[in-house]
Amino acid sequence: MANDLLSKLPEDFDKNKTKTAIQKQGGLKPLNIFLAQEIDRMQAVISVVRSTLNDLKLAIDGTIICSSQLQEALDALYDARVPTAWTKVSWQSATLGLWYSEMLARITQFQTWCYDGRPLVFWLSGFFNAQGFLTAVRQEITRAHQAQNWALDGVKLACEVMKQMKEDITAAPGEGVYIHGLFIEGAGWDRKNIRLTESQPKIIYQLMPVIHVSAIFSSDEGDPKLYMAPVYRRPRRTDLNYVFQVELKTLQSPDYWILRGVALLCATS
Repeated sequence: MANDLLSKLPEDFDKNKTKTAIQKQGGLKPLNIFLAQEIDRMQAVISVVRSTLNDLKLAIDGTIICSSQLQEALDALYDARVPTAWTKVSWQSATLGLWYSEMLARITQFQTWCYDGRPLVFWLSGFFNAQGFLTAVRQEITRAHQAQNWALDGVKLACEVMKQMKEDITAAPGEGVYIHGLFIEGAGWDRKNIRLTESQPKIIYQLMPVIHVSAIFSSDEGDPKLYMAPVYRRPRRTDLNYVFQVELKTLQSPDYWILRGVALLCATS
C-alpha cells in the first residue's frame, strides 16, 4: 500500500522554480502572494506524507523501529483512515481514498495555476485558506480602482451565480474571479431561471453552477429580496467552518429559506 501511495505522490514543489513562475505572473499581486502561501502549506503536506510512507516501508522491512506514531499510521492505512499526522497539517476527510484524491486534485490546481497561469475557474474547496483567497480578490479589485479612491474597508464581495458549469467557461471574467465546486443544501437550484427552488426528493446536495465573485465599493446592506446564503467548508456548520456568503435569487421571501437552513458547502463530507 505504501508503494502504491508513493507512486501517485507528485514531486516536491521546487522553491526557485515556483518563485520564478509566480514572478512571471506579476510578482507581488495579492493573489500571487496567496498562491505562494498555499503552495508552501501544500508542500508541508507532501513532505509529511512522503516521510510517513518511506518510514513505514523501512519499519516493515525491519530497518528502523516502528514508533507509536508509525504504528498509528499503519493501523490507519489498513483501516482506510487518514493518519493523524496527515490531518494535523491538512484537512478532515471521511476516508483515506477521498483524502488522497483531494490532495492530488489540490496539487494539480496549484501546479496549473503556478506554471500555466491563472485558471479560468478556481476550485474554492481546494484552498487551505478560502477566506484569504477572497480577501486577495477584494485587494486586487480595490487596487484596480485606486483612481476612483476605493479603500479596502469600504469594498465588499459581490457574487453572481452563473448559468454555466465549470466545463462551459471559455474565458475569465473582466474583473473578479469565477469559482466552482460549491454544493447547495436545504434547497435546489434552478439553472434555467437562476434562482432557488425546492430540492429534489432524496437529493441532499446539488452541485452549483459557476459563481462570479467580484467586489463593489458600497456601504449598502444589500438587496433585501435576495437570500444571503452562508458558505461553509464542511457540512458541520460552525463559526470555524464559515467562509463567506453568496446572494441567491428567490421568488419566496428570504425568511422561507432561512427556516429551511439553506446553505452552500465547499465539501459534502
